[in-house]
Amino acid sequence: METVLLFILGVLIIVAGLVLSIGLHELGHLSFAKLFKVKVGQYMIGFGPTLWSKKVGETEYGVKGIPLGGYISMAGMYPPAKRSAASIDDAAGEAIPGSTGRSATTSLFNVLVQEARASSADTIEKGHEDRVFYKLRPWKRIIIMLAGPAMNLVLALIFTMVLACGFGLPQYSTTISSVTDGSPAAAGGLRVGDRVLSMDGVAISDYPQMTSIIRAHADQQMEVVIERDGSRQTLRLTPERKTIPLTDQYLQPETGWDGKPITANAGLLGIGTQGEIRQATFGGGLAYFGYDVGQMTKVIATFPVRVYHTVAGAIQGEKRQQGGPVSIVGVGELAGQSAAAQAPVAARAASMISILAQLNLALFLFNLIPLLPLDGGHVIGALWEAVRRRVAAIFKRRDPGPVDMAKLTPLTVLVTGVLALMSLSLIIIDIVNPLSIT
Repeated sequence: METVLLFILGVLIIVAGLVLSIGLHELGHLSFAKLFKVKVGQYMIGFGPTLWSKKVGETEYGVKGIPLGGYISMAGMYPPAKRSAASIDDAAGEAIPGSTGRSATTSLFNVLVQEARASSADTIEKGHEDRVFYKLRPWKRIIIMLAGPAMNLVLALIFTMVLACGFGLPQYSTTISSVTDGSPAAAGGLRVGDRVLSMDGVAISDYPQMTSIIRAHADQQMEVVIERDGSRQTLRLTPERKTIPLTDQYLQPETGWDGKPITANAGLLGIGTQGEIRQATFGGGLAYFGYDVGQMTKVIATFPVRVYHTVAGAIQGEKRQQGGPVSIVGVGELAGQSAAAQAPVAARAASMISILAQLNLALFLFNLIPLLPLDGGHVIGALWEAVRRRVAAIFKRRDPGPVDMAKLTPLTVLVTGVLALMSLSLIIIDIVNPLSIT
């Protein structure tokens, strides 16, 4: 019963962390939108039915039933359509010479664009026509859109520094904790408790350095100096060549851009070393954060490919790979497992903080993808507008005006559909083939 309660507690902690992360993300957008005098009608955490809301000033603040996102409603996200002579004639009911009709697809796209413009126009109140998003200078729009992801980046950094400098990071010493029977280590006389001092004439300072030398000496004898019972001894060991999964400097499995583990034919001694948790320095914490950013960037950049391999692997009955994509359901499962694990309280707390750091880092990078409806899509639109206006000014041409982002509504619908499909696929996989922390 206690395990079940701890599992539920872990899930609730992550849900609360997710709501906080989304709320601060939207607060970032809201703060700068109000700073730049844009009228904001709503600030909502979640989607679906409204659970609670209260209007303060001109903005309604509320919480909705599905905590999978959030939004603020800014007035005038899209500019009105430019009216051409042809459209004026058409509006007057006059025939347009040479008109040959439009395909059903084109008509559907036009309907989507018109609906987007109409929804945007509905947010503009009389007397507040200048307090709209699309009339802002491009740099102001960029700041508003980047302010949300920036909040998640700050949260990710805080959680990571607390984890690395407060709780510590897992590391392995150079003291042998296990020797596999029949292995090259056993044949060469290496014993449990021996501390490795040097290999092949190179002083050993940490575990990653030791494994790197072992891998490079497949089928090659090398001198290994150890400390045993307070005295030094020299052994001669010959690592055997085997196909092994590679790990990085933080002892995490190295994966390719497809999310699959990277293996290599390298030397193996057949030893294990003692693990320990060691607090990082401030600089070490920043280095670990940079490492996390790089790892998460790889995941986000190859997300569709990784989702495909995860789904295909689940269909074929393969075991889930650590570090693979998960849905919010999977994140909750991992949090529940961490909270209910048979481990010290500090270790479980560190695991929860790590999940929150990864979650915020994913929110930061994911929202930078340069596609609508994500924040990065609006940033690209503002940058393109700035370039167009600058070029027009240089060549003394007429100001082209704001970029009509409403024309990208069909692409927005497509991207939303693809993201929804991938999310649903991962939710199903996380239910039928959940990822385990062990």
